[in-house]
Amino acid sequence: MTAQRGSDMLLKIKNDTGDYVTIAGLRTKSLRLNARPVDVTDTASVGGWKELLPGAGIRSAEISGSGVFRDASSDAIARQSFFEQSAQDYQFIIPDFGQITGPFLLSNLTYGGTYQGEATFELTLVSAGAPDFTAL
Repeated sequence: MTAQRGSDMLLKIKNDTGDYVTIAGLRTKSLRLNARPVDVTDTASVGGWKELLPGAGIRSAEISGSGVFRDASSDAIARQSFFEQSAQDYQFIIPDFGQITGPFLLSNLTYGGTYQGEATFELTLVSAGAPDFTAL
């Protein structure tokens, strides 16, 4: 993967027509992939070293971002998703790396702002099923 601009990373949400639309106003975006190992260490473990059971733990994906409030149609879909606590289909695109697509639950939605500054928001998405990875 070559050097690239952070602005090229995109977070999109599926709208009512089945198209993915970019979440407007995001300035920062991140993707975290997690895999919790299962510890199977016991008194017979070689040399007292921890032993882990491959592939047995819970896996998850978490997407977070923050940006400038723009009140776009994508914001309305995200707000509705949060208040209904319904999983929506999202895409997270990292150029020259890959794309994660799947159902995510919007677990955190924060709005803020300063007196002489812009209105901002932060969001956190947690996978609500197995996401698909496609290499780009």
